[in-house]
Amino acid sequence: SQSYTMGNSGSSLTDLNLFSKGGVFTREQLDEYQDCTFFTRKDIIRLYRRFYALNPTKVPTNMQGNRTQICVLTFEEIERMPELKENPFRRRICEVFSDDGKANLSFDSFLDMFSVLSEMAPLQLKLKYAFRIYDFDGDEYLGHDDLSQMIRSLTRDELSDEEVEFIIERIIEEADLDGDEKISYAEFEHVVSRSPDFIRTFHIRI
Repeated sequence: SQSYTMGNSGSSLTDLNLFSKGGVFTREQLDEYQDCTFFTRKDIIRLYRRFYALNPTKVPTNMQGNRTQICVLTFEEIERMPELKENPFRRRICEVFSDDGKANLSFDSFLDMFSVLSEMAPLQLKLKYAFRIYDFDGDEYLGHDDLSQMIRSLTRDELSDEEVEFIIERIIEEADLDGDEKISYAEFEHVVSRSPDFIRTFHIRI
């Protein structure tokens, strides 16, 4: 996809000037972002600066028109963010929010991701995305292999196969209400809504 380079090789002073004048987005764009995220204008500009800083040669200083969809950063560029760096699900999170399913993010997708992970996002929305993130094969169930990948990611591959199997059995025993050996969204919701810790681990502060 096309990438926009900055007109000048850019002293940081010029960058700051561009940002403070606020010509990055149109007023309509900012209104729309405010409507469909949990962010204020200030948050949106702050996240744009974060996005820009990940690759200043690729991200335009004018994001008007469809540039918020055209300008895409690669997963390798995005995963360096401190908020994601330590997250064992960082690739999977980016895949779920990306347009291409390959973890590369446009600014729109980037904003979307941070919105869902923000403290303001309601539990229902977080649950919906958490389920999609854990559903590695995308079949709308958390089956044996999804759970195995989830546990291995969480424990950074430090468990033996037997230990992983043991945990999978416990999870299915606890969550699988209809006895089909896999966890549907409704079953997932039922279990997680009783676990107050879940929501705390699904926050990213910006």
